[in-house]
Parts: sequence; structure tokens; C-alpha cells
Amino acid sequence: MNKSESKYFNTATKMDLALISLLKKKPFEYITVSEICQAAGVNRSTFYLHYETVGDLLEETTRYLLDDFLSYFSTETQSVALNLTNCELNDLVFVSDKYLTPYFTYIKDHKEVFGTALLHNKTLGFEDVYKRMFDNIFNPILDRFHYPQSDRPYVMMYYLNGINAIVSEWLKNKCDKSIREISQIVAICIYGLKREQ
Repeated sequence: MNKSESKYFNTATKMDLALISLLKKKPFEYITVSEICQAAGVNRSTFYLHYETVGDLLEETTRYLLDDFLSYFSTETQSVALNLTNCELNDLVFVSDKYLTPYFTYIKDHKEVFGTALLHNKTLGFEDVYKRMFDNIFNPILDRFHYPQSDRPYVMMYYLNGINAIVSEWLKNKCDKSIREISQIVAICIYGLKREQ
């Protein structure tokens, strides 16, 4: 990355973070270019050099959050999504330390950002992201496990909303439990308690 690309990236990141910080205080519809510029420490001409509208910044901010989130997962883990039809079935079980540890590490490292993203998931377009994930990742996985087509939307809503509820409670309690403990809670909710033999 050359110096001008680096400067562009740093400015864009400042504006992404400024938008997220403003979303903690007010709905997206009431956020102005002036507020974003003030929070990011840039002038209006810099904003318009990068974006035409606040909506353009919102789209970029969503991409920024997703890219940052994915960076916590190993290349091997990310590649599973590209090989859903040929990988081992065990690799498709996402409620495991392999997937939950980077997921919860990201959340713990970005408590405020993630909490804001949860509160504004519709504004940030995460409902569309979840739909694409369902269509391109979870649905093919459920195919591999021969899950009935008509039950899949219910299963995914339970899975996503259940984990989001646990995350919300964890964030509300300032991530008081360790990543290992919170992963175990999710596993117990999904698989049930393992009984002593």
C-alpha cells in the first residue's frame, strides 16, 4: 500500500468509526455530514472527496465492520465457506471453539462497536448480510445434513437470535465471563448439558 492509499484508508477508517460513534447517540436519519466530519477530525471537502452521501459512508462502514470481523478468523476457517460441498461434515459445525473463539474475541475487543452494530443491524444492512449468509452458507450446510427445507428458516432464526441474545447479555455485563465460558454457554444452549457417565 503506497502512502496516498494509506492516507485514504486512514481517513476512511476515521469516518467509519465516527459514524459508529454517532450511531451510539442518535438514529442514522439524524446524523449530518458536519457531525461526521467533526467526530472524524476532517473537513467537509474531505468527506465529499470520499463519498457523495452519508448513505455511501454507511455502506462502506458496513463493509469495514465485516472485513474487520472476518480478519479474526484464520484463512483455513474462512476457506470452509468456499468449500461447503466437499469439506468434512465436522468442519461445518460452527458451534465449536474453532469458530466461537475468534467470534467472541472480536466482540470482546470491539465491545462498543459490536453493541452499536447490534442496535442498528437494520440500518447497517446486516439483515441483508444474514440473508446472504443463509442463502450461501447455512442453507448449503443444512443440505449436507439433510435438514428439511421447510424447517430451515426457523432453525436459523433460533440460532442467530439465540446467539445474539447471549452476546447482548454478555455485552450488558461488560464481557464479565471469559471467552471460553461464553462459548460453553452457547454450546450448552445448542447441544444441551453433557451428562456425567
